Amino acid sequence: MEQPETIPVIAAVVRTGRRFLVGRRPVEKRHGGLWEFPGGKIAPGESSLEAARRELSEELSLSVTAVGKVLYSTRDENSPFEVHFIEVAASGVPIASEHSDVGWFTVEELLDMDLAPADARFLDQLKDGA
Repeated sequence: MEQPETIPVIAAVVRTGRRFLVGRRPVEKRHGGLWEFPGGKIAPGESSLEAARRELSEELSLSVTAVGKVLYSTRDENSPFEVHFIEVAASGVPIASEHSDVGWFTVEELLDMDLAPADARFLDQLKDGA
């Protein structure tokens, strides 16, 4: 069976103090109603910084000031998406235009939330080092 082409996706890990920015996916989309770190597909030839700037501007009206290291990467099961969780510094107040809700949550709070599968795996890594 032929493997589908891998599509890279950025998941922006935006933090203020002990809280992380996450959004709830629209119900009609894949993993609808589940919480995720915001982001989206990285366009061909686009850097992580460019992708983060575009996605967070479109989805949350945030201005990305910098990207850091990749904290974790995982394949979104049963899809061509490979999700890269990347440290992102952003300014502004998030406005949910793509998500049904957004908020800032601690690791402890996130552990009690319904997260998309890739995001839940990242949180498992994060809680061990948080």
